[in-house]
Amino acid sequence: MKFLDFAKVNIRSGSGGKGCVSFRREKFIEFGGPDGGDGGNGGSVWAEAVEGLNTLIDFRYQQHFFAKNGRAGMGAQMTGASGDDIVLRVPAGTEILDEDEETVIADLTRPGQRVLLASGGNGGFGNLHFKSSTNRAPARANPGQEGVERVLWLRLKLIADAGLLGLPNAGKSTFLAAVSNARPKIADYPFTTLYPNLGVVGIDGKEFVMADIPGLIEGASEGRGLGDLFLGHVERCTVLLHLVDGTSSTITKDYRTILRELEAYSPALAAKPRITALNKIDALDTKTLGTRRRALEKAVGGPVLLMSGVSKAGVTEVLRALWAQIVAGRTVATEDAPWRP
Repeated sequence: MKFLDFAKVNIRSGSGGKGCVSFRREKFIEFGGPDGGDGGNGGSVWAEAVEGLNTLIDFRYQQHFFAKNGRAGMGAQMTGASGDDIVLRVPAGTEILDEDEETVIADLTRPGQRVLLASGGNGGFGNLHFKSSTNRAPARANPGQEGVERVLWLRLKLIADAGLLGLPNAGKSTFLAAVSNARPKIADYPFTTLYPNLGVVGIDGKEFVMADIPGLIEGASEGRGLGDLFLGHVERCTVLLHLVDGTSSTITKDYRTILRELEAYSPALAAKPRITALNKIDALDTKTLGTRRRALEKAVGGPVLLMSGVSKAGVTEVLRALWAQIVAGRTVATEDAPWRP
């Protein structure tokens, strides 16, 4: 299944059915009077977050969603049938944007969440509705209300607890494959990861979801490489794991490059809790490792963890540090949630 995180859809709700002009004409009933029924309501268009989806690829092949119109009213006080609703089933984490691609209409973060995108038109009144003491035989009825037509954009941001950051070939995919059942593409050349990957990570009997996105390079915010198109997939993460290639001779420059691109994309994302780890330590001798760790700690202004995704050295400590930040983030989110009786 191909990964698609941005899609355009055209939606239209159904129009209401028109009301009916009708009069009773039955044998032995001298004063029949009006009996025209109302039109049915048009169908509405909804969006619902569902489980089991992690891409918007379905919306590449179907982009038009038109709800059914309501049926017209009929005689004998019969109301027309309402049109069926249409439900757009999207992955959890999908944002729905207006046509300007900026205004957020809804953010569906949990399975089961629904939002009304276009309400169906009301059915028109039949002539029975206009009967009064001064107008015993009304000969008019209302047309149904027109449906609503809109152009919307769907933008998927994956739901994960921790996100991986780093330059291409920093070892992000190797790390994800080592700690989860995810099987991202791994090779000895840059940009092997072209699409985000998710993996469920277990540590000390606990589990959390980790997201790996394509590597960033200098100038990503200006569109270089794969750009910052996939940074949105780590916006929802509680903590970020920044992997720095220990075999690089410019580790402090590599670290600052990622930091600058995060700040250029979103100051809020750059301000998220971040753990820095020096990767590929199995390829370094003790002296080089100590020198590069001290240089990176000076650039970070805090501790730097050591690990290797290949030999799995230090991986447990990194996962425990991530889990501690995730638990702290969940506690804060619970405390900030509004109280409801």
